[in-house]
Amino acid sequence: MFQNRKLIIATKHQKESVIAPLLETQLGVQCFTDPSFDTDTLGTFSGEVERINTPLETARLKCLKVMERNHCDLGVASEGSFGPHPTMYFASADDELLIFIDQKNNLEIVVRELSMDTNFNGKIIHNEKELLEFAQLVKFPSHALILKKSKSDTEGMLKGISSLPELQRTYEFMYQNYSTVYAETDMRAMLNPSRMRVIELAAKKLVDKIQSLCPNCKTPGFGVTDLKKGLPCDLCGSPTQSTLSLIYSCTNCNYSKEVFYPNSKKTEDPMYCDFCNP
Repeated sequence: MFQNRKLIIATKHQKESVIAPLLETQLGVQCFTDPSFDTDTLGTFSGEVERINTPLETARLKCLKVMERNHCDLGVASEGSFGPHPTMYFASADDELLIFIDQKNNLEIVVRELSMDTNFNGKIIHNEKELLEFAQLVKFPSHALILKKSKSDTEGMLKGISSLPELQRTYEFMYQNYSTVYAETDMRAMLNPSRMRVIELAAKKLVDKIQSLCPNCKTPGFGVTDLKKGLPCDLCGSPTQSTLSLIYSCTNCNYSKEVFYPNSKKTEDPMYCDFCNP
């Protein structure tokens, strides 16, 4: 279905370095990018351009736009989001979406990779000591930094700072001219190895889903669309909030199947039971 077809990856931040090798090896496609396509027009992490759509809508729009510009019917795009983890609120998370669109075969396949392996952070800096401590915390210089006047003011900010002399010079200039400095992590993929690793994990997940065929109609993309909670407590047998089963569905023929005990256990520890441990 995909062998020897051209596939465009919508990116200006070198994501093709981890996505293309997997797609080319596993699907037999020929990947390319369009350097003139500016994905930042749909939103930036640093705040110059607000993302007005959901991450999925943005990824889909990004993919369709670059496919249309390049007269290509096969494309991939990714979209990342950063903030508190949805269940572990004390931790930051990198939430990456990858979308695969095949217009020739009317396919859209989406995967998500949620990871706490991120250096996402930001802080008001009062002196050089605080700056260096923050830089060490967020894995600088292997992970680049951004300096601004304030968290919300993007005028005059400097992105992609990846050396100590540049960091110190920029901080001194901003502090002398604006009296306040805000430091934050640069989350663009090519300047953030932690994020690039999460994108690679998402790409592996995408390949697996594309290669998962519907048992009924053999359409690619047969994957999890829902889950059921209720794994019984090992002590009292009451249903818990833990996953009992996963629902796999086909978007083409609507065939579905339920797979019980996906985490290889048939009961849950009583510590997660609302009855035994309210």
